[in-house]
Amino acid sequence: MISVVIPVRNGGEDLRRCIEGINRQRVDEEVEVVVIDSASTDGSADVARSLGASVTVIPVEEFDHGATRNRGAELARGETLVFTSQDAYPVNDGWLAKLTAPLAEDGVAGVYGRQVAHLGSRPPEVYFLDFLYGPRPRVQRAERPEELSMETTLFSNVTSAIPRELLLRFPFADDLVMSEDQEWAARVLLAGYRLVYEPDAVVRHSHPYTIGAAFKRFFDSGASAERAFMPVPESARVLRRSALRYGRGELAWLWRNGHRRWIPYAAVYELAKFAGLQLGARHRRLPLGLKRRLSAHPSFWGREPKRLAARR
Repeated sequence: MISVVIPVRNGGEDLRRCIEGINRQRVDEEVEVVVIDSASTDGSADVARSLGASVTVIPVEEFDHGATRNRGAELARGETLVFTSQDAYPVNDGWLAKLTAPLAEDGVAGVYGRQVAHLGSRPPEVYFLDFLYGPRPRVQRAERPEELSMETTLFSNVTSAIPRELLLRFPFADDLVMSEDQEWAARVLLAGYRLVYEPDAVVRHSHPYTIGAAFKRFFDSGASAERAFMPVPESARVLRRSALRYGRGELAWLWRNGHRRWIPYAAVYELAKFAGLQLGARHRRLPLGLKRRLSAHPSFWGREPKRLAARR
């Protein structure tokens, strides 16, 4: 059995589209949908139940990217766990089969699929997703901490598949504001497993971030980076080089594809993302009140000291 786990908060019509897309999948195994609903106020739980999903409702303050997905895994009955987001949906009925097939290979800890922007998305978001999730398959390995990078640990729970038994041994971290998927990727890679990117398993998923929202999202990403793709000192320098390469590539892509009027916006947008990432990576130097203002998840920061103290 395959269990598709979806964390939900006021999913609306996006959630309906997501589950309907899952229900249309052509796959040889039985499929169940497990929804963990964070006290939605828009009837999301009822919508999910009407479409055949198993629904567990939790208080909104209990939501955590890692812990909520771990809870979904514990409630799931399938030996294969698939994670997706309420605002993502498969582009065809072969997504689930393509996503889960590589798990049959020995040593594969997880598979993640391609994300393409929703129709009508802004060009910078289209480029961002094409840059991260292009058309070529790849296998990611990292035997030593110094081999961990944003590229080797790239893994996304927007569309991912993991063996249940392995996730129970390597659960998602429950003390990160986000990037629980990349932190998990780093741990399983160092344990000797490999990750597979399957570009034929495609979902549509993107966000119409404002410049301010993009800054906050990347602040949270930077705050999580030390546990995922920036665990070694030289990673910050590598990240700056990667950002420069990314910016040059985006500029060329915008020019080549007739989006030249977007170049000034893209320059400001990417600068905001990079500034957020850099500030987030230095969050330990910032006062708690400022972190709450800079974060897309301000309530997390009130819980963080207690969690870290408990782990110590």
